[in-house]
Amino acid sequence: MTRTVVESKSRTVIIGFDQPFCVIGERINPTGRKKLAAELEAGDFTTVEKDALEQVACGAAVLDINAGVVYNSNPNPNETEPPLMRKVVELVQGLVDVPLCIDSSVPGALKAGLEACNGRPLLNSVTGEEERLELVLPLVKQYNVPVVAISNDDTGISENPDVRFEVAKKIVHRAADFGIPAHDIVVDPLVMPIGAMATAGQQVFALVRRLREELGVNTTCGASNISFGLPNRHGINNAFLPMAITAGKTSAIMNPVQPLTAKAKIDEHLAALRALGIAIPEAEALNLDALAPLLGLGARKAVPSKEMEAIRAANFLMNNDAHGANWIRFNKPPAAEGEGEGRGRREGRRRRA
Repeated sequence: MTRTVVESKSRTVIIGFDQPFCVIGERINPTGRKKLAAELEAGDFTTVEKDALEQVACGAAVLDINAGVVYNSNPNPNETEPPLMRKVVELVQGLVDVPLCIDSSVPGALKAGLEACNGRPLLNSVTGEEERLELVLPLVKQYNVPVVAISNDDTGISENPDVRFEVAKKIVHRAADFGIPAHDIVVDPLVMPIGAMATAGQQVFALVRRLREELGVNTTCGASNISFGLPNRHGINNAFLPMAITAGKTSAIMNPVQPLTAKAKIDEHLAALRALGIAIPEAEALNLDALAPLLGLGARKAVPSKEMEAIRAANFLMNNDAHGANWIRFNKPPAAEGEGEGRGRREGRRRRA
């Protein structure tokens, strides 16, 4: 069985066909997040800290770290991104003990992240482009780390899955020239949006099987790409992930945290209920965190996403969750504050007596 080992200072995560599906938390990435980008440029890491802690609490086994901010004061990422990457890596690994995935298109930032990182991180990423191969593969070899290989090359991203397979094959063979084994290559076969290409799901499942059977490599993807532009994206993602796992996919870069419900949306629902003549106290007198799920509005505080529920069920069904222990733990209702504490302490004293 192919096993890709990633490590922090104190924890080892194995990505493999006989292992639980590996969730790589995607949220520490300023792309498309203006607030986070502005914070990072200002040296404010409040959101980074929050995202790191919440993603791990919700089940991320690895955290992706991307510091790709285009500074207003200096638009050259080759100058600004490496020191920022170093700061973010040092901060995050001081907060959580999971392994990291160093994510950048700037070689200097990749190197800075590798230098700052404890353990054995995953490097994200290399493509089949000649220039990228020559820049990234020596770093992979020098630091002895696994790498994400994205199936596009100098011609761009092909809609033909056979072409994408050949690009992945090329990267695996070029990596071997540098002494990098196939088990340290995690291929991203590129997920196309199902809304734009009806065969996108079928393509991914077939590609993953080929990558596993013919190249013997682990795989990953940006999980939410499959549902881009469609309504009820979580419903599609919830079906896609278990199907991909069954095909042999072993990891995904995704958000493990349920999107939070805005207070304004709750207020809308409460107003609609009051219009029906239902007596409901004003919002200030309500426990909105508890009320939002009851109204079918999702979460008001960080809880695992529905995609995480689907993944844990798939792990159980694929016999990668011994006796369903993780599934049972995941679905166990949280204890009320203070519940069982005294009893636990008394029982502990009796056992020690």
